[in-house]
Amino acid sequence: MAHLSDAAVAKIEAICDRYAAEKTPLIMILSDVQKEFGYVPLDVQEVISAKTGISVAEIYGVVTFYSLFSLEPKGKYVIGCCLGTACYVKGAQQVIDQFCEILGIQPGQTTEDGLFSIDALRCIGACAAAPAVTINGRVYARVKMDDVPQIVASYRREGGHIDHV
Repeated sequence: MAHLSDAAVAKIEAICDRYAAEKTPLIMILSDVQKEFGYVPLDVQEVISAKTGISVAEIYGVVTFYSLFSLEPKGKYVIGCCLGTACYVKGAQQVIDQFCEILGIQPGQTTEDGLFSIDALRCIGACAAAPAVTINGRVYARVKMDDVPQIVASYRREGGHIDHV
């Protein structure tokens, strides 16, 4: 807990207090903490454990099981590449490999400048748009390897997105 400021600890404890009456509050607490801080590192898990009585082992198990939680800070732009069956068959592996090559990171990692993270996702429910990529929740349909440099450049250049791939 030495890495957390008093204000951060107070914020985490306030989030825990919000769900004190819930029978199973952990997912709600973790979700709010993830939204507040962008990730759920071990020191934060220890504060949650101390406040709720839920063991750090159980908290860690939940954080590492669910892909919406992260132990590491995510980039400003989180690129999610669907590797579900429909997307995979239509070339999603090559698309994610192209993102990795251009950004110099692997799935689960963040670029040194903190701008991009890449996540390998299972089905995102956009099978008709395969291969599909999401960036901060925005879906890009039928992405080809050749589209990847343009997508990355648009986020680097303008901090925004391109309208159509």
